[in-house]
Amino acid sequence: MNREPKWLTWAKEMQSIAQAGLTYSKDDYDLERFEQLRDLAAQVMTEYTQIDTTEIKDLFCNETGYQTPKVDVRGVVFKDHKILLVKEAIDGKWSLPGGWAEVNLSPSENVIKEVKEESGLDVTANRIIAVQDRKYHNQPPHAYSIYKIFILCDLVGGSFTVNNETLEARFFGLDELPDLSSGRVNREQITMCFDAVANQNLPVDFD
Repeated sequence: MNREPKWLTWAKEMQSIAQAGLTYSKDDYDLERFEQLRDLAAQVMTEYTQIDTTEIKDLFCNETGYQTPKVDVRGVVFKDHKILLVKEAIDGKWSLPGGWAEVNLSPSENVIKEVKEESGLDVTANRIIAVQDRKYHNQPPHAYSIYKIFILCDLVGGSFTVNNETLEARFFGLDELPDLSSGRVNREQITMCFDAVANQNLPVDFD
């Protein structure tokens, strides 16, 4: 089920059409119209959110070329039947370690880097648990279209180190989960990770 409001779906579609038009059109009049369409999409976002128009344009209209989903990788690390979570500095809530995938790094390289940066732990990437479209699973809605990749990792060593993104790293049982940063991960997704470890024959969850 798509959890984002219709106005956001429409605004994102308008932005996508406008961005493609600005990339491939040659006619000056068409370029002007696509620029207007992109501005209109940003205005819709501003009208229905508390975000300033300038910030919306920086977030929503800063890409060029054909628009594609952004990729968010999340590391799934277990120890003694408990899952690793990190406390996010931005909201004081807990999440699986992870973030935007960086160019020139593979999915496994990205998740290893993110787990190390946010938790201080050294891991190796084992297998993919899920590839999910964020709009079907997480709240609040996001201006970008996002694919979330959940990657099961094996713990090698290390310990938490102070960093700019997280305040703490701890392992939790399913029955003792803290307040989750729901835009990054929710209880349903954490349960999915526990199920994947309990039954390694489960297929990769997707969509």
